[in-house]
Amino acid sequence: MTTQQLLTPAEAAERSGFSLDTLRYYERIGLLTAITRATSGHRRFTPDDLAWLGILRCLRDTGMPIADMRRYAELARTEGPDSLRDRIGLLEQHDTAVNDRIALLERQRTHLRAKIDWYRSLLDAN
Repeated sequence: MTTQQLLTPAEAAERSGFSLDTLRYYERIGLLTAITRATSGHRRFTPDDLAWLGILRCLRDTGMPIADMRRYAELARTEGPDSLRDRIGLLEQHDTAVNDRIALLERQRTHLRAKIDWYRSLLDAN
């Protein structure tokens, strides 16, 4: 791998949308593993690391708890059909939770819009 493909932590943070603190935290808790180090000892991120950060971003942004993200990371490091079944199960469970949140947000948005319409009707009456 060429050094041009390796990113500094600041570059990885910028491209992934995570803060430097979050990258360090994710490494500390095992969500990021085997991060390449420069001869100076500074972390360097590969394209594969960025792809993995993209998965973590999706899971985090959709509300997956850290414990489940850690479980998913453990499973992703394990090969074989049992790991695949467990990963599918974990992601399906999360997908159900995301669908439930979307339905709740849609109900809340309907309520908000009704409130906005009611306030507008008060303005129009004046």
